[in-house]
Amino acid sequence: MSDPITSPTNPQIKELVRLRDRRHRDRSGAFVVEGYRAVSRAVDANIELERLYISPDLFLGPNEDQLIDRVAGAGTPVIEVAVEPFRKAAYRDRPEGLLAVARQFDTTFDSLALPTDPLVLVVEAIEKPGNLGTMLRTADAAGCAAVIVCDPTTDPFNPNVVRASTGMLFVVPLAVVSTEETIRWLRERAITTFATTPEAETLHTDAALTGGVAIVVGTEQYGLSDSWLDGADHRIRIPMAGTADSLNAAMAAGITLFEAVRQRDAGRLPDSDSTGM
Repeated sequence: MSDPITSPTNPQIKELVRLRDRRHRDRSGAFVVEGYRAVSRAVDANIELERLYISPDLFLGPNEDQLIDRVAGAGTPVIEVAVEPFRKAAYRDRPEGLLAVARQFDTTFDSLALPTDPLVLVVEAIEKPGNLGTMLRTADAAGCAAVIVCDPTTDPFNPNVVRASTGMLFVVPLAVVSTEETIRWLRERAITTFATTPEAETLHTDAALTGGVAIVVGTEQYGLSDSWLDGADHRIRIPMAGTADSLNAAMAAGITLFEAVRQRDAGRLPDSDSTGM
């Protein structure tokens, strides 16, 4: 291990700060993974790490040394950083003393291998990194075969996405593509699409969410585009009893996904014919 970094103006610290910017992430093909859980899951998923920065005085538990040994054993440089420069580089308010630089991985359709009758989450033009990260975490909990991000305004390598996903970014198969490509790709695989919109007549509990199904959720402010509303096989809505006319996008995704999980676990179809299935 090289001598510790002690200055907040060290070029490596400056580079870590620059990786907060999407344009720099895109140019460099790298992104930051911060915290024990996220770094550990990246290592488990064989994500390529360029460097691991550590600040032992900020460690929270007894397992960091074992993780560091795994990373170092794979040939990744491990660089010790004093607390002050580490805090400058860290994205979290309360850094845990572990911060890795990873290579961006393939997010094309070629990276996906779907099982029979998959449950897929499709999200369009999601603006808030925290919502996208939460959706990845929820998709993992629901057993989704993939998450497809259409026309994103935030990229999945944003530090807040990594953090909110609790490392599920490295676990859930992910594609980042256009809406048009996604509609065509799902149709070619006979996966039935359900567009979530408050204007739908069919409740999500009355839709048949078994078999090969894609749940489609739109942007927080404007919902789904006309391309999805017109191109999806069915439209569904979550009933709203209060004065609010919509839910947080990540919450809407979770409610609908777990209705699909309920139906699939029960092995039954709703009696309603309103979905046309």
